[in-house]
Amino acid sequence: MVLCLISVYFRYLRSLMPVENTTVTSREPHKQYTDDETLNFGSRTDVETCTPWKAPIIWEGIFDPQFFDRQHQSQQSSVALTVFAVGRYLDTYLETFLASAEQHFMVALPVTYYVFTDTPEKVTELKLGPQRHMKIIKVEKHSRWQDISMMRMKTISDFIDSDIQHNSTYVFCFDVDQEFKGRFGSEALGESVALLHAYYYKLPKDRFTYDRNPKSKAFMETGDFYYHAAVFGGTWKSVKDLVDTCYLNIMEDKINNVEALWHDESHLNKYFWLHKPSRVLSPEYCWDQAIQEAEDIRVTRLIWAPKNYDKLRSR
Repeated sequence: MVLCLISVYFRYLRSLMPVENTTVTSREPHKQYTDDETLNFGSRTDVETCTPWKAPIIWEGIFDPQFFDRQHQSQQSSVALTVFAVGRYLDTYLETFLASAEQHFMVALPVTYYVFTDTPEKVTELKLGPQRHMKIIKVEKHSRWQDISMMRMKTISDFIDSDIQHNSTYVFCFDVDQEFKGRFGSEALGESVALLHAYYYKLPKDRFTYDRNPKSKAFMETGDFYYHAAVFGGTWKSVKDLVDTCYLNIMEDKINNVEALWHDESHLNKYFWLHKPSRVLSPEYCWDQAIQEAEDIRVTRLIWAPKNYDKLRSR
């Protein structure tokens, strides 16, 4: 009876969302931004700088950072950064993540950090620069790390509704086990922003690890790229549409006793297949230094921190 009521509730919520195609086909692409004409796509012949639907792929050397900073300052753009630090992830990663963000993330613009944690009292006080603010929000710690990862979608949506939309133009969502090493600036801002996964951007599509289970709402047979869920963003309205859609799909899978292969990342890839991102970030914006072939990576802007999953994900 309870499962039946839950199913009815989520069918109702889905009826409130924009109608999707029932087949796995791509949608109409976003229009190009006028500022894209300032990008020098031909300056990098060693990498792909434009998607088939004419969205830019942002690499070092194709943009003028001062131009983008001036433009977004004139538009009075502001950015919300969301990050989840639950359990041992707070002790291991949060302080380094935030301190490095202060040095490199959107330094020309107002930024508000939204730190979601189960232990707010353990968040170290950080000296913030001008027009930089932090909000610490207590969240439930789920027993499984997969649920923490997937349920962040609903939390982000709730805070876009209650807070972010009133204070920020853009939202960027990050995993906490990362460290900023170089400029992660306003050139990354766009209506809908996805990130190329460092381990897949050179591989053929048949090597992409999409969810191949037809029973899952994340099911995909093919796609454009493989995107990394460690970083995604856009305008608050676009990010809300993304996280709402992913959350509803995750919950529908739960009702059907299905879990996508790579959890929220599988659902994010499905979303970006149906709703093309208007801006794509190169792996410079989230790089693993363990990768040996890095001749096209001129700058590392954000790097993966060392992982110890056995320790971090144990209860």
